[in-house]
Amino acid sequence: MKKSNIAIFVPHLGCKNDCSFCNQRVITGRQAQPAPDDVRRSVETALAYGGVYEIAFFGGSFTAVDRHYMTALLEAAAPYVDGKTVTGIRISTRPDAVDEEVLSVLKFYHVTSVELGAQSMSDRVLRLNGRGHSAQAVRDAACRIRKAGFSLGLQMMTGLYGDTDAGAIYTAKKFIVLHPDTVRIYPTVVLPHTKLAALYENGQYVPQTLEEAVALCARLYAMFTQNGIRVIRMGLHAEQSMQQAKLAGAYHPAFGELVASRVLRDRILDYPPGHYRVYICPGSVSKLVGQKKENIRALEALGYHLQIVRDRALQDCDLRLEHVTENA
Repeated sequence: MKKSNIAIFVPHLGCKNDCSFCNQRVITGRQAQPAPDDVRRSVETALAYGGVYEIAFFGGSFTAVDRHYMTALLEAAAPYVDGKTVTGIRISTRPDAVDEEVLSVLKFYHVTSVELGAQSMSDRVLRLNGRGHSAQAVRDAACRIRKAGFSLGLQMMTGLYGDTDAGAIYTAKKFIVLHPDTVRIYPTVVLPHTKLAALYENGQYVPQTLEEAVALCARLYAMFTQNGIRVIRMGLHAEQSMQQAKLAGAYHPAFGELVASRVLRDRILDYPPGHYRVYICPGSVSKLVGQKKENIRALEALGYHLQIVRDRALQDCDLRLEHVTENA
């Protein structure tokens, strides 16, 4: 059974930096900070529906918040891990807010996975976007997390101010060296009341188009999966506040689906044109077809004719092709 997150957003608290792109009120759709009772209420509501869950504290600076507040949230979550009603606790934080002492606290409260908002492995790009940490801080934190026995997650952004496609590929290569268990990829979105918005309005920043971001993220997805790293998120969550507030950038409520669709198209293009029987898991058929049959039309225009066969033995973006005669 697929595991789902019980997402608890802890916006902005603890972050001493003013990143160029950040407006967490819009990103999370939240203004208030969650209390321990909110954690318990969210968990109980999810468990009432059944399923397999992991509690996830998102917001990007969890270990930099007030320590008493952090432990109060963890104390509310930990009994559910003790009671085996959830599988674990996942947190996301800054690379410069991870040391041995805080990792020991996380371990005590049964945190199982730590994600780092690295965003880039270029010191220049990090500096231009006001991240307040270096690429070396990412490497150091990742090593500490691994050594302490946590699952390691890394998060990167594409289309940052001063970055390029080549820069994003460089970041992915540096991530791969760190052997994370999971990766999240977020294209940059221009939000109001941010430094990036001012740069955009002054013509100093040109955001990625949706097509550019999809093509790049398909390449990144292939790099990570070929190295045994799971990509567990592509694109920001589909929040109404995001749709209404964004000024520019590669935002789409189904961005991950668009990328998966491009990945599947690219894999078929590795074969010469012809007639093929394509085996794919049932849940990915719509991704192969593409929105409004975009993939099918594009492939047919290039000489690819497909018979789609659902195969429950395959997963996600896996597929298998058999060449068939034209009349088969």
